[in-house]
Amino acid sequence: MITVGIVGGTGYTGVELLRLLLRHPNVQVNVLTSRTEKGRRVDDMFPSLRGHTDLEYSDLNIDELKKCDVVFFATPHGVAMKHVAELVAANTKVIDLAADFRLQDLEQFEKWYGLEHACPDILKDSVYGLSELNREKIKQASVIGNPGCYPTTVQLGLAPLFKQAEALVKPESIIIDAKSGVSGAGRKASLGMIYSENADNFKAYGVAGHRHHPEIVEALENISGLKDVFNHILFVPHLVPMIRGMLSTIYVDLTDAGDAVDLQSLYEQFYANEQFVDVMPANSSPETRSVRGANQLRIALYKPQPKKLVVLSVQDNLVKGAAGQAVQNMNLMFGFAENAGLTGIGLLP
Repeated sequence: MITVGIVGGTGYTGVELLRLLLRHPNVQVNVLTSRTEKGRRVDDMFPSLRGHTDLEYSDLNIDELKKCDVVFFATPHGVAMKHVAELVAANTKVIDLAADFRLQDLEQFEKWYGLEHACPDILKDSVYGLSELNREKIKQASVIGNPGCYPTTVQLGLAPLFKQAEALVKPESIIIDAKSGVSGAGRKASLGMIYSENADNFKAYGVAGHRHHPEIVEALENISGLKDVFNHILFVPHLVPMIRGMLSTIYVDLTDAGDAVDLQSLYEQFYANEQFVDVMPANSSPETRSVRGANQLRIALYKPQPKKLVVLSVQDNLVKGAAGQAVQNMNLMFGFAENAGLTGIGLLP
């Protein structure tokens, strides 16, 4: 049994993390912080948790957090990096669900997040927490940067193509058309997020540039071993009028070698032993509702014409795209079964 602290327990990601950890067989959540809700019972704010916890919110107290075996930061960008040095010195592991430890390129981090990194030395030793691709490094890590939700769908959607010895894809021509439910924007008061602004509406955002673009580029470089070929990929996110769910449609130009490969078999073999990645039968159409509430990512492939591939990748942005993946990383770090606390089935209808 390990002890856990969650910093930032009132947002969608924080409460989703708590929901998953409360049913984890190897975890005791001891600390749950909130700057604004100190002393309030969590089940008062989130009645779905009534009967499952008697935790109260508390102020961030670094000495209390240092008593935990692992601390999750479900906070805005820039918070975790202010506290991680003290926690690591106390042998407390850290999993950050924001962007503080996602990008190794400090120039890109400062450009897109408008922050100077507080601990670049710790950043160098941190591990990017995409469990399926960095499993062995995660097992040895003290600090994990949990991937962004969109980059998770893209990396798992493309990894089989770039892990081959032969070039199957023209990387410079990749187009990512991605869509997310409104919970991806967080639990905050914002005009653009209110019901009357989003219901019966569908819009693109971040078209001129989105902070997940450099994360996607750096991650694909690490997956493929190729440099300076992904900078011109197109990534356009969209907001759809639903709460949970994410679908990325990825358009790929194949090389002659890629066009000759049985890509369905390639993907099935690549993910054959991955319990949280489901490669669906040929000509399937994965739906976001099939993964609602589950730590599952589903992939389907189409070849609409020669040398063209369409990859469909769906997940729950709050689970596999955030909290579920963080728990998956924790399981690897502490030697638990990788699916511990994550065996929930998607809610449908």
